[in-house]
Amino acid sequence: MSNVSHTGHDMTGHPDVSEMRDRYDRMMGGRDVALVDGPVFLVGLYCAVSPWVLHFTTSQAPLVTHNLIMGIAIAVLGLGFTVMPQRMYGLSWAICAMGAWMIISPWVVGSSPDMGVVLNNVIVGGLTVLLGLVCAGASMRSGSSGARA
Repeated sequence: MSNVSHTGHDMTGHPDVSEMRDRYDRMMGGRDVALVDGPVFLVGLYCAVSPWVLHFTTSQAPLVTHNLIMGIAIAVLGLGFTVMPQRMYGLSWAICAMGAWMIISPWVVGSSPDMGVVLNNVIVGGLTVLLGLVCAGASMRSGSSGARA
């Protein structure tokens, strides 16, 4: 049998142990809004499929493409928050802007949208703005606590 004991191979003697701990703390410190990552992704996913859910694919063809692209973009940002939180929280204000655009897009992109299309985009846009504000607040909070450390 081979010796699998780890005596003598402790990380406390590693010359970069303090730097590794600091980096780990910085990376995990960005997880303040872990509960927002999933909802951002789900709102984006719903936005992308909403033209088919609400059946406005024939009456609002430009809005179908618009919602698909915006939904994919929002979902990708949500995934980015999960995978690289420290790098992505700077883009939380972009999510707010995307949400605001989703609110006004039925009148800008669409042509005489009906109430269902308008309500869909206003609700999706409002949720996107709200989640973006939560992400922005968390990034500002973690940024100010990182500056103090």
